[in-house]
Amino acid sequence: MAGLDAAPPSLTPLAYAFGERTFDGFVADGSGGRRTPGVLVAHEGPGINAHIKGRTQMIAALGFVALALDLYGVADPSLDEAKGFVQALRADPDELRGRAGAALSALKRQPNVDAAKIAAVGFCFGGTAVLELARSGADIAGVVGFHAGLDTQRPDDARNIRGPVLVCLGAEDPIITGDKRRAFADEMTKGGVDWRMEVYGGVGHSFTNPDIDAWKFPGFAYNETADRRSFAAMISFFREIFPESVSP
Repeated sequence: MAGLDAAPPSLTPLAYAFGERTFDGFVADGSGGRRTPGVLVAHEGPGINAHIKGRTQMIAALGFVALALDLYGVADPSLDEAKGFVQALRADPDELRGRAGAALSALKRQPNVDAAKIAAVGFCFGGTAVLELARSGADIAGVVGFHAGLDTQRPDDARNIRGPVLVCLGAEDPIITGDKRRAFADEMTKGGVDWRMEVYGGVGHSFTNPDIDAWKFPGFAYNETADRRSFAAMISFFREIFPESVSP
């Protein structure tokens, strides 16, 4: 798949703080020593797993510095722990935005990052996180959500979003339903956001994650075609917001 060559950028642990808690992310530097855009990569419900680490490397291989952010401050949480974290953060948008914002600041401090050029990408709950970060008015050039949770307690905050938004979703997703897609479209339009939505027919939730089938959740399934198409859509989006910055 585009974005992952024979020797992808390695991952380096990066600790940063928010409030009294320490968070442990991973940086992949594909800049080649140049000042390049940075990309936040926000994880799914289970946390920073192999899927997210691989995506971070793939995105960095496009010529960026990518940071797999940590939303929990707990390494390798159990499924029950992760569910609890998701529920708590969904109920507290200030905390969710704050944790994502702390990762944004950590990414901007990386030596090869052009702090004026930052994008944010999220998968599932990570998509919720980066959308909330954008709604907070954070200085980010664009947001991409893959099978992203679209709900928010503060839809009026869409007016704070500074850059374009792309969401890639499955038409048969039991979590991100048609009603939720329509509500999101209305929210973005009312907020004056430059937004777009790709919806893939016959595709369910977590379609980018090759490991999801083992969980046997109804309506959750990897889909190679939707995975490929959505990643290509992200690359096209990056070429638009970061002209001349994306590697071939």
